Amino acid sequence: MNISLITGSSGLIGSEAVAFFAEKFDKVIGIDNNLREYFFGKDGSVEWNKKRLEERISNFKNYAVDIRNVPDLEKVFQEYGKDIKLVLHTAAQPSHDWAAKEPFTDFSVNANGTLNLLEMTRAHCPEAVFIFTSTNKVYGDTPNRLPLVELEQRWEIDTAHPYFARGIDEQMSIDHTKHSLFGASKVAADILVQEYGRYFGMKTGVFRGGCLTGPNHSGAQLHGFLSYLMKCVITGNHYTVFGYKGKQVRDNIHSWDLVNMFWHFYQNPTAGEVYNAGGGRHSNCSMMEAITLCEQIGGKKLSHSYSETNRVGDHIWWISDLSKFKNHYPDWKWKYNLTDLLTEMHESMLRQH
Repeated sequence: MNISLITGSSGLIGSEAVAFFAEKFDKVIGIDNNLREYFFGKDGSVEWNKKRLEERISNFKNYAVDIRNVPDLEKVFQEYGKDIKLVLHTAAQPSHDWAAKEPFTDFSVNANGTLNLLEMTRAHCPEAVFIFTSTNKVYGDTPNRLPLVELEQRWEIDTAHPYFARGIDEQMSIDHTKHSLFGASKVAADILVQEYGRYFGMKTGVFRGGCLTGPNHSGAQLHGFLSYLMKCVITGNHYTVFGYKGKQVRDNIHSWDLVNMFWHFYQNPTAGEVYNAGGGRHSNCSMMEAITLCEQIGGKKLSHSYSETNRVGDHIWWISDLSKFKNHYPDWKWKYNLTDLLTEMHESMLRQH
C-alpha cells in the first residue's frame, strides 16, 4: 500500500495536499490537532476544513496528534510503517508576532516538531520522501538591504540588480540577519531537514515559501495577509496596514501550484535540496495593489488604516526566483496568477459566509 502522511492537514497547504494526493496514493493520513485556533483564535480555526475533507475524501483519515508529542506520533508511524512513501510536513506556528509572545511554544512546534517527524521517518519509513514547507523568513531581513526604489504603488528593486529579472535565489545568506523568533525556529527546522538528507542520505526537500495562499486559507490578522484582506473586504471588518507605506511587495503562490511542486519533487527526489517557492515575477503585488484588487473583485471598499510600525524582521520587497526548481523540473509551471487566485478566494469565502 502507498500512503502519504501530511502534517497540518487541515491548513492551507496541508488540505490542498490531501485533495491532491488522495488521487495518487491509496491512503492519506492527516496529522492536525487544530493548534492554529490556539494561535489565532476563532478566525484561525481549521476545524471546518477537517470536516470538509472527511466528508469529501473517502481515503483520508485524520489523527488529532500534536507533533510535539513523540509517543502519540510514534503510534501513527508504527501503524503504517514502510507503507508511508511520502511525509509532507506543513504544520507550523507561522506568525512573527505570535512567536514573540510564546517563544517556547513557537520553537517547540517549529523546530522540535520537525525533528520529531524526521526521527519518526528515519525509524519507521526511511525510504519515504520527506518534504518540508519552510519560509523565505529564513533569510531574515537581508532582503531589506537590497537597492530598493520607491514607486507610486510599490517598492521595487533597482533595474540594474541581478535579482530584478527573476527575484531572489537560494544563494542569499541566512546568516548575520534579524529573523524574528519565528524565522529563527524555521531556520532550525530548515537546516535539520537539509541535514537529514545530507548526513543520513534521506530523500528530503526544503521549500522556502513566499506568500502561500488559496481558497482554503483560514486567514487571521497575524498570518495569511491576502486571505484576511479579502475576508475584511467581504465582512466589512477593519484592516490595519503595518509599515513601509503599504508599498511592501510579496509574491503569492496558489496552494495548488505549490503542492504540484511537491509532486514533481516526490517523483524524482534528491537528498537535502532547497528551493525558493513563490509566485515570482508571475504573481506578486504590493499591499496597496492587493487592496485595490480585492476591492475590485469584491465590489466593496475596504475599511483600513495605516500604522507606521512595521512587523519586526518583515520584508520590504520579496519576489522568489524559481529558476533552480524549474531547471530541475522543467515540466512544472504555474497554473494560477494573482487575479485567478483572489477571484477563487472571494468565491470560496462568499460560500462560507
